[in-house]
Amino acid sequence: MTKKQKATEIAAVLESLYPETPIPLDHTDPYTLLVAVVLSAQCTDERVNQVTPQLFAKANNPFRMAQLEVEAIRDIIRPCGLSPRKSQAIKRLSEILVQQYHGEVPQQFEALEALPGVGHKTASVVMSQAFGQPAFPVDTHIHRLAWRWGLSTGKSVEKTEADLKKVFPKEKWNKLHLQIIFFGRQYCPARGHNPYQCPICSVHGRKELFKEFDRQAKKK
Repeated sequence: MTKKQKATEIAAVLESLYPETPIPLDHTDPYTLLVAVVLSAQCTDERVNQVTPQLFAKANNPFRMAQLEVEAIRDIIRPCGLSPRKSQAIKRLSEILVQQYHGEVPQQFEALEALPGVGHKTASVVMSQAFGQPAFPVDTHIHRLAWRWGLSTGKSVEKTEADLKKVFPKEKWNKLHLQIIFFGRQYCPARGHNPYQCPICSVHGRKELFKEFDRQAKKK
């Protein structure tokens, strides 16, 4: 079976399990999504959604956010972790949006990636979820699963993104990104994963998964 054939079967399983893919981060427009994604670095979506209502009550657009003191932003977002760095990034990117883009979030990868606190993955999420542009954001969940399913070598996030773009149709990238994340959380976690019971790994999982699971089972 080729990687494309395997990807087609995996996509069918994901579509059957997750025909609807609501965006996990609460937002009202591209700007609030951008801020939420910045906050989500090394933080759960659930925690971000608990914090952003208070933050957006004070500033839900770059004009108002740029007027806030970094300390005020940091105090609100502290539960998300990395608050010193994230608060500075949110303040500065808001200033740049006001100064260079009339308060609008740019719709180009290069412009987004140039903003403080915004890397390729964050830019990809905004491009796909806010603007509907084809992108395949790869987080730790997707990176792990792509290796488990034999769709990528798993040597780097960049390599994983390139490999997935080759085997999945471009028009499905945005939805598949979310479907894989949902699947990873529900069926294919980093710890305590049983490949024999996983709807995808049981069919397409690497042999190493089963060997490691069997080895750990013998120790118990």
